[in-house]
Amino acid sequence: MDLSDLRREYEQGGLAEGDLAADPIEQFRIWFAQALAVDAKDANAMTLATADREGRPSARIVLLKGIDERGFVFFTNYESEKARELAENPRAALVFYWPLLDRQVRVEGEVTRTSREESAAYFASRPLGARLGAWASRQSRPLRGREELEQALAQVEARYEGGEVPLPDFWGGYRLAPSAVELWQGRPSRLHDRFRYERSPEGSWRVARLFP
Repeated sequence: MDLSDLRREYEQGGLAEGDLAADPIEQFRIWFAQALAVDAKDANAMTLATADREGRPSARIVLLKGIDERGFVFFTNYESEKARELAENPRAALVFYWPLLDRQVRVEGEVTRTSREESAAYFASRPLGARLGAWASRQSRPLRGREELEQALAQVEARYEGGEVPLPDFWGGYRLAPSAVELWQGRPSRLHDRFRYERSPEGSWRVARLFP
C-alpha cells in the first residue's frame, strides 16, 4: 500500500518562546483548554508508552483523568500489562495529539501509584456500569469468549445488587511526574515549531527550541 500521497499542510499558526508559560504544566493546561474548546470529544485521550525490564516497549490509548503540579493521572487495573510493565520499569511517556489545532504534546517521567484515597474518590465518580466492569474484567488476560466476560459481569451485578460497589484492591491510579515536556505546533512545509521543557537538578524548568 503506497501512502506517499497521503499528506496535508499545517496552517494553524506558529509558536514562539515568548508565547510559553514558564511552567509546562501551566502551558499544558492552556493548550488543553483550547483543545476542549474546539473538540471536547477525546481531548483527554493520550498514548501511554511503557517498557518492561528488558526494554521491550508497548503503547496504548488511555484517558487523562487529572492534572496538577504533581503530574498527569490515569487509572487502570493493577494486574494489566501496563501495570506489570510499570512495576518492572516505572518510567513512561505520554503523547497527546489534537489534529484540529495541529498540536501534540509529549511528556516523559517517572510513574507512581496514586493514594488509595485518590483512587477511591475517582472510582466512586464513575458510572455504575464502569464500576461493575472493573470488577468483572481480568484486564489483559486471555478470554475464552464474550460469554465468559458477560457471565463474570452478571456475577458481579448479583453480588452488589442494591448496594455500594467498592473499589477493587487490584484497581487504581497512576501519576506521571514529568521530567520533560515537549510542545509541537505544526507549520507549513514541515518546518514545525518545537519547544522542550526539561527539569533541572534544582527543580526549575529550562526550555529550548528544537529543530523540527
